[in-house]
Amino acid sequence: MLSSRQQQCLQGIGVRLWRNRSSADANPLADESVAAPVVAQMIAATAAQISERSKPSSNLADAALPDQAAPVPATQAFEIPLLDNWDIITDTIHRCDACELSQNCTQKVPGVGDRKANLLIVGEGPGRDEDIRGEPFVGRSGQLLDRMLAAIGIAREQVYITNIVKCRPPNNRDPKASETQHCRVFLDAQIKQIAPKVILSVGRVSAHNLLGSNLPVGKLIQQIHQLPGTEIPVKVTYHPAYLLRSPAAKAIAWQDLKLLHRMLQ
Repeated sequence: MLSSRQQQCLQGIGVRLWRNRSSADANPLADESVAAPVVAQMIAATAAQISERSKPSSNLADAALPDQAAPVPATQAFEIPLLDNWDIITDTIHRCDACELSQNCTQKVPGVGDRKANLLIVGEGPGRDEDIRGEPFVGRSGQLLDRMLAAIGIAREQVYITNIVKCRPPNNRDPKASETQHCRVFLDAQIKQIAPKVILSVGRVSAHNLLGSNLPVGKLIQQIHQLPGTEIPVKVTYHPAYLLRSPAAKAIAWQDLKLLHRMLQ
């Protein structure tokens, strides 16, 4: 049964709550026998629509996976020290000039939050607001992410949030394979330091790079994955920016959040 606080959070992220007609005053989600079939039908219909929209377009080049990245030219080599503590990790990120992203961003965005958190959230890359403030997920997408976490009783301060790349790609384009390759060493170091119980992968770029997959997010959200080379479970969900553009997907995102909550228990 959802608390009144969780119901308010759900309404805040745009998930519609259905009431049992037989009792106008009943908790909208208390009667699982009534609510579950309705939600299941809504999710199935939404997933079918999203899966169709998620099919790669023939006029777009497929995104290269991390293991398909071209070798880094020696002239762009950036010497990486042993990233064995947070001070060194953060300082090296700020000094990094290994790719063109560092030449165009306002500032680096290493990450923010509890460095011993059970939950690590990995997004795609900083946007305009993040580039200005130096903190991930602070624009409209970040506000929605905060409400999504609140819906399952988690405050922003209780998690660690970072991105696949630490600099804003020009015009918010997808980062190139070579750029994600350069930044991966920083993400791996952060994961090692945090040792999270669960990783929440937010969006296509994040999921493809963390898992080495090119499947659509609509397919990847259907199961729990494992971060390659570790025993850390990875839950994939839609990026808040996508949810802002496609409100119907919020019903599926809510199912992801409930599963994430169980994984953290």
